Amino acid sequence: MSTDQQPAAPVPSEVGEGLKAAFRAHPAGVAIITAMTPDGPVGLTASSVASVAVDPAAIVFSVTRATGSAGAILGAESFVVHLIDDAHSALAQSFAVSGAERFTPDQGWSSLPTGEPYLPAARVAMRAHPMTTVAVGSSTVVIAEVDEVILGRPGRPLVYVDRRFHSLPHDQN
Repeated sequence: MSTDQQPAAPVPSEVGEGLKAAFRAHPAGVAIITAMTPDGPVGLTASSVASVAVDPAAIVFSVTRATGSAGAILGAESFVVHLIDDAHSALAQSFAVSGAERFTPDQGWSSLPTGEPYLPAARVAMRAHPMTTVAVGSSTVVIAEVDEVILGRPGRPLVYVDRRFHSLPHDQN
């Protein structure tokens, strides 16, 4: 095996397959997580973001491997978690596929004064730094303290269910 090949992913147990099937039908919000590295901006799509606490303000998410964009985010001192709406479903798909175009001028990215890639059109952007990480099998769980919350324009929430993105109705009241 050459050093540039990824090791084969472990085959899930029967319970693991059941867990995948259970969560396939459980809607999850969609986020794009970005960071700046010495090699430039990195980002990925995540459906595992959740709030943990308000004092300190903390969130949690997981990444499935410690290489590529996920590895770069795990190594970053800070990152931005963008909660996105249905207007950004194509962007979410782009950031979910390895090697897809990211951070193009057409996608509307800018940078925060602290240097992280920032999507001004996101419903919410949370600049955060890692508090702790926990390895769980081939995944890593990140608990992060939120340093800044930037509220954007409300839109129709985007969720991930049954391996596809879907929008939910949004009441403007």
